[in-house]
Amino acid sequence: MNKRFIVDAHLDLSMNAIEWNRDLTKSLDEIRQREMFKSDKPDRGNGTVCLPELKKGNIGLVVATQLSRVSTLGSSLNGWNSPQQAWAMTQAQRVWYNEMEKLGEMKLIKNLPDLNNHLKIWDSAENIENLPIGYVLSLEGADSLVNVDYVYEAYDYGLRVIGLSHFGPGRYAPGTKNIGGLEPRAYDLMREMSKLNMILDVTHLTDEGFEQALDFYDGPIWASHHNVRKIVPNQRQLTDHQIKRLIERGAVIGGMLDCWAMDVRFIDTVSDPWQLDIKLEMLVDHWDHICQISGNADHIGIGSDLDGIFGTEQAPWDMNSISDLQKFDPILKNRGYIDADIDKIFHGNWIQFLRNNWK
Repeated sequence: MNKRFIVDAHLDLSMNAIEWNRDLTKSLDEIRQREMFKSDKPDRGNGTVCLPELKKGNIGLVVATQLSRVSTLGSSLNGWNSPQQAWAMTQAQRVWYNEMEKLGEMKLIKNLPDLNNHLKIWDSAENIENLPIGYVLSLEGADSLVNVDYVYEAYDYGLRVIGLSHFGPGRYAPGTKNIGGLEPRAYDLMREMSKLNMILDVTHLTDEGFEQALDFYDGPIWASHHNVRKIVPNQRQLTDHQIKRLIERGAVIGGMLDCWAMDVRFIDTVSDPWQLDIKLEMLVDHWDHICQISGNADHIGIGSDLDGIFGTEQAPWDMNSISDLQKFDPILKNRGYIDADIDKIFHGNWIQFLRNNWK
């Protein structure tokens, strides 16, 4: 049987290329070998993502991020000291995507005709080896937008998704491991996003910020990489109430493969996935929970967050590379999911969301 086509709604490709200095056109073995003696980051030598592995896994469409945080005075989190510096970093990341397009490795997807044409090419190809991987451009955390007007410049170069926050304090909204509501400028930003019909990604928002964003924003909303708080009770995961609100808005929720979002026992940079027996199937528990709330499989998908500042040291032990997302096929079958619903999880729900909301 041919591998199922996969859409992954959250990959930090350009951050890995620019800040981690990874040549993602190379094989995973070569990338890991180049990092063999480096210790500046905890995931050195443990990367899971590169363009050849995406194709090996039949992952033909991704939501690819720009990410650059502004660090507040006294913050322990890495970041830039001004919005202008953060913006400049996102532009370096954007140029990397442009370079991948020049090589024929990637293709920017900005609208419905782009999407349909890309899917047609992948669907009809006998060999995907030389096909570009499609990407929808997303900004994870809005810190780098120096002011609200910058959203128009970003939209012009192809940005279609914005998340207001990331970790810690944010210029537009506080994020993971913080409390509090949206900053006033977040409402101004959402007004302009709505005019452009941009997708609001609620991932990383605080509980208060989540409610405020859903109450205010009238455009399309999704949660690119989130798991279930009933299973992993920390602020980073979605409550049942939040899941219900997202379902009411027609959103899709992407399941993420960071171990601390899958199993409450895992402590990042301390625990070992193999010792705790954290494997891919545990994500299905989170998907099951969302399906029980929605009554169907129409609101779940893959938003792996792989290589989002972690690698195999913080991912399920039965996953060596992103191509192993294909293992969810037999896992889901064994859990009772029918083929039609597996297709929805692998790609159908994300594609239908875009078709429902794009022109």
